[in-house]
Amino acid sequence: MFGLSPIRGGVHPSGHKEATCGRAIRTALPLPERLVLPLFQQAGASAMPIVQAGEKVAKGQCIALSGVGLSTHLHAPTSGTIAGVEDCLAPHPSGLASRAIILEPDGEERWCETRGESDPFQRSPDELSDEVERAGIVGLGGAVFPSAIKLRQGRRYEIKTLIINGGECEPYLTTDDRLMRERAAEIVEGARLIQHIVECYQVIIGIEDNKPEAIAAMREAAAPFGKVEVRPVPAMYPMGSAKQLIQALTGLEVPAGGRSNDLGILVHNVATAYAIQQALRYGRPLISRVVTIAGGCVASPYNVEALFGTPIQHVLDHCGGLTGKPARLVMGGPMMGQELPSTSVPIMKGTSGVLALTSREVNTRLPSPCIRCSRCVDACPMGLVPLEMAKFSRQNNFDAAGEYGLRDCILCGTCAYVCPSHIPLVNYFEYAKGELRQRRQDAKKLAYTQELTAARNARMEREAEEKRAAKAAKKKRAPRPASSEAGEP
Repeated sequence: MFGLSPIRGGVHPSGHKEATCGRAIRTALPLPERLVLPLFQQAGASAMPIVQAGEKVAKGQCIALSGVGLSTHLHAPTSGTIAGVEDCLAPHPSGLASRAIILEPDGEERWCETRGESDPFQRSPDELSDEVERAGIVGLGGAVFPSAIKLRQGRRYEIKTLIINGGECEPYLTTDDRLMRERAAEIVEGARLIQHIVECYQVIIGIEDNKPEAIAAMREAAAPFGKVEVRPVPAMYPMGSAKQLIQALTGLEVPAGGRSNDLGILVHNVATAYAIQQALRYGRPLISRVVTIAGGCVASPYNVEALFGTPIQHVLDHCGGLTGKPARLVMGGPMMGQELPSTSVPIMKGTSGVLALTSREVNTRLPSPCIRCSRCVDACPMGLVPLEMAKFSRQNNFDAAGEYGLRDCILCGTCAYVCPSHIPLVNYFEYAKGELRQRRQDAKKLAYTQELTAARNARMEREAEEKRAAKAAKKKRAPRPASSEAGEP
């Protein structure tokens, strides 16, 4: 651990990784009867469909274009027929519907025309960034931020260090671990391609020290490249968070309200690096990802490479099915994941795991009043005061909650994990952040409306002035009537 900087707070939850970390990724799942592809699968705006019901599509064909602002393209995971664009159950605790493209596979797996294998290092960074955008790649570590935008932001800053995040600190999840063990060469090449695009000096691959096989595989793959270094970091939660990994590897702390770009550092997940390598080397868009299927209710836990749009129930069936009714069905990890309303919802770009947890694996105890023990303060990796943030959030005093650092909260759940009163602290913070986000949107909308109103008033005043000037000019040009002479009868 020489050269590493300690991070504040953090916890050591039980890993529960042994059920899947020793099993190879399953890549040959049968196709489901239909794929449900939500148009909202990334941070920002929904994609805009460009296909209609009855249209035949090929595997890898773009079926939805990125929307306004933050968004990404969406591609057909297999060949088949578009059944329609309709509202479907979304992978969200609310159980609300989301607009989605329905694709019925034909079983032919017929690819659309691709450019084939090429050497991406011979192409310009701008060209490569454009191809990442066309491939629909987002951050696969959880944030699902469009990768092309992140790469272009990196080019606008003086990026000195690229960090590839292989922390994977969430319990149960082993997707990154298995990717690094089985596809280390591709991940390293993806990291070098990102380095080529942002023109940074060095690459550091940070991996928790409880993954010795992954560390060995990545070191072997990185050995021929002097500017690519693999560094183990202590296994703790939330080491997989970008800000904590940056601090551990470099000793630098991202300032409050700031970004890693301000420090000359860019962070990408190992799965994102792999997806970028596949797109730039082979021209393959992002149509699938590795997902951890685990939990006490899963008969045969595995890491599965699943096509986007595949119903979760279909994946569970090919992992032996469920041994009983889950006490909680979670998309992602147990600390930061979202509870799912049903197993009929689809796998999406942000689905790192699906956990079917038994009652013994979840906290079912009712919350009790805060005893102000300050354990949440000690555990918070961001150095915040969660008990005060929660108090003001409950009172709808969001400005006061903001003064205690609500904006810098990463919603990691560490505070709730150590709370002896079992208070769902993260729920309060998510609520408060949502309300503040809505306020900002309303303020922007009001400012935009006022701007439009002012512009309209100015235009109307200008048009009125132009009419007055035109009327005056016309009156000036008009001939005067001849006046009658004096004494004339």
